[in-house]
Amino acid sequence: MHNIHTVTVQDSLMEIFLYEPEGEGPHPGIVLAQHIPVGHTGIENDEFTLKTAERYAENGYAVAVPFIFHWWPKEETMELKREEFRDDWTAMDLKAAHDFLASQPAVDGARIGIVGHCWGGRVAWLGACHIPELAACAVFYGGRVKLPMGPGTPPAIELAGNINCPVAGFFGNDDQNPSPEDVDDYEAALATAGVAHQFHRYDGADHAFQSFNNADRYNHDASEDAWRKVLAFLGENLG
Repeated sequence: MHNIHTVTVQDSLMEIFLYEPEGEGPHPGIVLAQHIPVGHTGIENDEFTLKTAERYAENGYAVAVPFIFHWWPKEETMELKREEFRDDWTAMDLKAAHDFLASQPAVDGARIGIVGHCWGGRVAWLGACHIPELAACAVFYGGRVKLPMGPGTPPAIELAGNINCPVAGFFGNDDQNPSPEDVDDYEAALATAGVAHQFHRYDGADHAFQSFNNADRYNHDASEDAWRKVLAFLGENLG
């Protein structure tokens, strides 16, 4: 079960779907960054993100899913939102979602991480670069980390030195966005910045290999192995 809350970011209303685990807490928390395939139609229509949030909640985490595409009308095209996407807006969204989650009575604000898949994987990396209070970051096959998004913003990879938490990465070796060479560059940026990290790469897995609702992409064995590893990583860093 989840509740829908609304916060204001630069005079724009942003929905946050909140999932809470059983028990009184205080619980560790996760900001879950939504992927983009149906992001323009609202979180309520994004089966993958909803089920993923539920699974984290079942494992003891309070999960906040911010609707980072609130800057545009929901009926606007995905292509336009992709083209006009801005890292400065998104950083504000993620900070608002983090602060909202940390303010919940049953959440331990010192034990919050960020997780994202696909477009949300890049967003999770970006969040770790802008929210020093985060205690963990997990990136699932996030592309475009080496590209700038929005006027006057650097490529997200260049902000690796701002990351203040361990990073886990999960990537398919058949993926081309990010490609294995891109993933090498991600890892090198984190190493140069002195950021603790663990990357997991899967042979025979393509982009979106955790997307159970995409028969062409889903790789059950890789997905379940990544679930085990990410829960271990979050458990170690968030408790």
